[in-house]
Amino acid sequence: MRHNRSVVAIFCFALIYCWLLPANSVAQPPTPQPAPVEIRIEPAAFDAFVGQYEDAENLGGTIFSFFREGDRYYLQVINQDRLELAPSAAGTFFVKENPRLTAEFVRDAAGRVTGMTWRQGAQEFRTRKLADKPLPDARVTYKRTEAMIPMRDGVKLFTVILTPEVQAEPLPILLNRTPYGVEGWNSARLNGSRPELVKDGYVFVFQDIRGREKSEGGFELNRPPRTAAEKRDPKSTDESTDTYDTIEYLIKNVPKNNGRVGIYGVSYDGWTAAVALIDPHPALKASSPQAPVTDLWMGDDLFHHGAFRQTYAHEWAVPLEAARTGGSITFDKPDMYEWYFDLNRLPTLTQELAKKSASWRAFIDHPAWDEYWQARAVNLYLKETSVPTMVVGGWWDQEDLFGPLALYEALEETDKDDQVYLVMGPWNHGGWGGRGRRLGAIDFGSDTGRHFRSNIQAPFFAYHLKGKGTLKMPEATVFRSGTNRWMEYPAWTPTAGTLKRALYLHDGGKLSFVKPAPARTDGFDTYDSNPRDPVPYRKRPVLATYTQGSTWFTWLVDDQSFLADRKDVLSWSTDPLTEDVTLTGDIIANLFASTTGTDSDWAVKLIDAYPAENPQDPNMANYQLMVASEIFRGRYRESFQRAKPLTPSTPLEYKINMRGNDYTFKKGHRIMVQVQSSWFPLYDRNPQKFVETIFLAKDGDFQSATQRVYRSAKYPTHISVSVAQ
Repeated sequence: MRHNRSVVAIFCFALIYCWLLPANSVAQPPTPQPAPVEIRIEPAAFDAFVGQYEDAENLGGTIFSFFREGDRYYLQVINQDRLELAPSAAGTFFVKENPRLTAEFVRDAAGRVTGMTWRQGAQEFRTRKLADKPLPDARVTYKRTEAMIPMRDGVKLFTVILTPEVQAEPLPILLNRTPYGVEGWNSARLNGSRPELVKDGYVFVFQDIRGREKSEGGFELNRPPRTAAEKRDPKSTDESTDTYDTIEYLIKNVPKNNGRVGIYGVSYDGWTAAVALIDPHPALKASSPQAPVTDLWMGDDLFHHGAFRQTYAHEWAVPLEAARTGGSITFDKPDMYEWYFDLNRLPTLTQELAKKSASWRAFIDHPAWDEYWQARAVNLYLKETSVPTMVVGGWWDQEDLFGPLALYEALEETDKDDQVYLVMGPWNHGGWGGRGRRLGAIDFGSDTGRHFRSNIQAPFFAYHLKGKGTLKMPEATVFRSGTNRWMEYPAWTPTAGTLKRALYLHDGGKLSFVKPAPARTDGFDTYDSNPRDPVPYRKRPVLATYTQGSTWFTWLVDDQSFLADRKDVLSWSTDPLTEDVTLTGDIIANLFASTTGTDSDWAVKLIDAYPAENPQDPNMANYQLMVASEIFRGRYRESFQRAKPLTPSTPLEYKINMRGNDYTFKKGHRIMVQVQSSWFPLYDRNPQKFVETIFLAKDGDFQSATQRVYRSAKYPTHISVSVAQ
């Protein structure tokens, strides 16, 4: 949810400072090289190299353009400033500002220039020549204006307004409201990060929300909407009124605007785009909440079904709440598994952080899903919209997968005009801002992020804000991984063309669509869960969330085979599939389990187990990819509002919403289910002894427990799915 850090799409505004590397590449420390020495060449010799180059597989859409001005040679990467080159050999050049960046041109047997090898330290990219002329510079120059926009209660919000210097017609306004700071927005950054929208022509506005960075007022995490009584006060405010007042100001004060405004954003900014729909300004004509924070307790950043996401609550929420500007967390150990391991860590941390974080105070006072958290759940108070709304999310979003699905479901119930849309792709948090070709080791076969931005997002805003084109948008546009293609549905989840089925656990670690035989009345598998030896949620060392080299952003696609030796992770698998099996829609775990303790966590994972021989990509042999996963804190089995101890050694049913996916398990693969009772240190450890507040549990409260997962006719643990026909 920390949009300025967690979005994988890192846009590079100066080639010499950063680079858009393949998502699955790992940068190695470069071997020291002697500095290249500039030589002289005949300027005309460079003309053979002039043109456009692209590494379509690894850097698709990143066009290198080479050109000459007299005896000076230049490289310009699309939407970036040009860089002067110097020759070090007849066909090799380096960037003068950073000699580690080099271009070596490639010729075929006939002597024609056919490609260019780009090197940056240890990284190497082989490009193909696309054209003999450089790509025209399509960047737009913007005039930057700062404003302190007054709200109805007198508080002023810092706002950056970027208006095209050359404007032939009145333009709509695209608004982004964020807690992460907007002072850095300028023409270069805008061209580099929003090229598809820049091309269509907008006035771009970025605003620090109330209480953050350079805006006045006080900040409250996911501020609840005004109550009916508060609305009677004309000076009462919430984020929706701040949006309304901002739009009112912009419409009246930004020259040559067309009176139409759209709002969009990812993560927290997605939440601000959602709450803008409450009593919206008449000029608000389109909204796109993307990975919106919807319910912090039920399934987004801070809790999942009551299980506390301690590392993220610590490393994200505390800096946001403890300081108006920036903020960071430091650790004295590199491995977060080790740092959080002390059983006294959480209660000590809770007491310490409650002094400076409102959320951490709430964890003590409101550990259950009570009125405090419900008041902040957007899907409970935003039930309809008069504004066309496109909700966007990613199936492997490590922060806010719950949010987009829950918001869409809430709005869809009253969507009589068919103006609420859902887009779900094969992305992590905000991954649609980059190429979207790969996520970790997984290759989705095409640039899904570029497809979304060019063919879905840009037309959506152009139609509603500019009256441009015709919008033929299905209600649900969903990427089907496995077969790697975009699907269109009249609703999510679709019912037509699917068959409801269930994957049942069997003895011997088997999994199938066949129910347990009636004669099997007592089948179960067992494991011991020890809070002093919790299951790591990703391979150790578990680096801090925002530390360089952290795999936080891709952990949901990590190979789960790293847990193969754990005795406290149970697995069941189908036989190798004889044909493709596609699951489309919701995925619900119906878990029958018991514990010898009086509380327990249950984590369930649905996994694509790749075959031992994978000729298409040998690196994926035996890979275990989580397709859906979720955790549930047992004390909330009967009610999320009120915790209750579990009856020891008694089979109980847990319905766990695993959110869903649109995914094809390929022929030869196996479908696997795993169950475990810890996911550490992302989630805090359950003491497995019922205590009133786990945040204050003492060392002696933590105990080992023996867990049983049942697979009998009476207690048939199964995963409910919809199989595409």
